[in-house]
Amino acid sequence: MYTHEDLNALRNQSLKLQGWIRQQTFSPEMEKTLRRFSSWEVSELIFQMNQSTFRGKLAADPTLPSGEVEPDGRQRWFSLEEVNELRRRIKANRKSLMPPRPAGKRAIRAAVANFKGGAGKSTVALHLAHAAALDGYRVLVVDFDPQATLSHSMGLTDVAEDYTVWGIMARDLIRETERMNNRPAAAESGTALPHRQLPSSITGMGLGDLRVADFIKKTSWPTIDAIPSCANAAFVEFASAQYRHLNPEWSFFAAVSRYLDQIPDDAYDLILFDCPPAIGYQSMNAVFAADLLYVPSGPGYWEYDSTTSFIGQLAEALEDLAYGFDETLPTGKIGLPKAFCEVRFLLTRYEPGNALHMAMFDAFKQVFGDHVTQHPVEMTRAVEQSGRFLSSVYEMDYRDMTRETWRRARGTFDNAYQEFRDTLIAAWDKLEDEV
Repeated sequence: MYTHEDLNALRNQSLKLQGWIRQQTFSPEMEKTLRRFSSWEVSELIFQMNQSTFRGKLAADPTLPSGEVEPDGRQRWFSLEEVNELRRRIKANRKSLMPPRPAGKRAIRAAVANFKGGAGKSTVALHLAHAAALDGYRVLVVDFDPQATLSHSMGLTDVAEDYTVWGIMARDLIRETERMNNRPAAAESGTALPHRQLPSSITGMGLGDLRVADFIKKTSWPTIDAIPSCANAAFVEFASAQYRHLNPEWSFFAAVSRYLDQIPDDAYDLILFDCPPAIGYQSMNAVFAADLLYVPSGPGYWEYDSTTSFIGQLAEALEDLAYGFDETLPTGKIGLPKAFCEVRFLLTRYEPGNALHMAMFDAFKQVFGDHVTQHPVEMTRAVEQSGRFLSSVYEMDYRDMTRETWRRARGTFDNAYQEFRDTLIAAWDKLEDEV
């Protein structure tokens, strides 16, 4: 027989080996670092510029970042900071290399969600974040999943639960309860909830006094920040149910949205959510705060069936929110009833030569039409390795494998990102009247 004590012993045994595993995954210092990018990658893959043209621009302006030269002198390698400096200062055909970003608009929020485990949510979120950063965008990733795969892939492993989405929701409960208690009509209506009814387990931790920036952590990518998750945050579903009982008027589903509203509109270009494989308090916060809903799915029938169930259950949950709360409750820049700028379905682990996968791709397109992306994420050896080593294809050095293997893997994510980018830009136009 096995009790919680036995499970805890297994956990402690695993913790003893975590340091060694991190060394194998990241670096001897147990800290994830970002590699440099070759002049070939920078010119052709990032700037989409001929290598000779790129070399000519570097030679014409000695004040431009020159990177580090290989011992044999054949290749220069640039940090992402240097790449972004080059992007700001170089033009191609008299056009800026900076990515499109409408002035006066807030960051687009995109949720990668599906309650089917293994659909590739974290992999998709990680690669979209890295691709966007290489494209010149400033990205904030929010990990809603207690499995914390995205957080670990970003190099964030020692995270206290106070600084996860759970902390954001508890902070919001405290602040919203105080706001309700202090509203002028509260005493007359008799609906005020005395602050003392919130237990010290919530109010005594100082969460209500945390600043917005306290939840945001730096990553190894200089233009990607993260609000990480951790295994201890798994109890957020139980805690949230308790919080709703303590204050039934609390619009719990808008907690993260209200938090994000406190971030300056120009601080980031993209805010990307990695959702847990379930419809619960955390995932509802994610989808409510999102402008875009990206739904990854494997190419099998059961995954198609699960995706269909996910969409149906999500629709029912959002309908309940639309009619179950007074529209006067503060929900931030996202209003009720909840509406997305776009919903897209992205097939993952796709094998182009697999007849079943091809048939399921056609089935997805017949059912969901233009909402299905044209470029599935193909399953390649490099993609498999990226998941095994908690790194994206963009972080992997092409010298560690054949260049063709690496380029094929990068190409599948480049195509997926390009469609995502087009959707992102179109969404900014739809937000015009909301900011």
